Amino acid sequence: MAFQILLNFFLAFVWMFLKVSYDPVTFLVGYFFGLLIIFAFRRFFDSRFYLLRVAAVLNLLLIFMRELILSNIAILKVILKPKLDIRPGIFALETELTEDWEITVLSGLITLTPGTLVIDVSDDNRILYIHAMDIGDVHESVSSIKNSFEKAIMEVSK
Repeated sequence: MAFQILLNFFLAFVWMFLKVSYDPVTFLVGYFFGLLIIFAFRRFFDSRFYLLRVAAVLNLLLIFMRELILSNIAILKVILKPKLDIRPGIFALETELTEDWEITVLSGLITLTPGTLVIDVSDDNRILYIHAMDIGDVHESVSSIKNSFEKAIMEVSK
């Protein structure tokens, strides 16, 4: 991916030098043409087209922002209730992620979401133990994490 980005910048600068115009618009036009060239020759690269990975990262950030806002609203509802009727609990999440950085990102996203905290990771990095402030259905919580964060992280790492 890094090679494709650098190649795209190189092609944009070559375009600027060929046009003998050093303004940002010429650079952007060269960047666009570089994108087209890299896309046309994408089968010659080891990794997939880098804009797909950039889009996957942006999708992961949007999912995190959505979950952050929804969990903040849920925590606010719990705090503002006159009676405290939460059901805290710990559950195990078996993950399909294999790389260390993927598990670290998943753990960080879960921990940064209010109301949840990754307590421990198993020795084989397959199971995450998560504490939830208010857990209704364990299967629903596991499927929610798997269908949002884990799926988006797998898209980034493809």
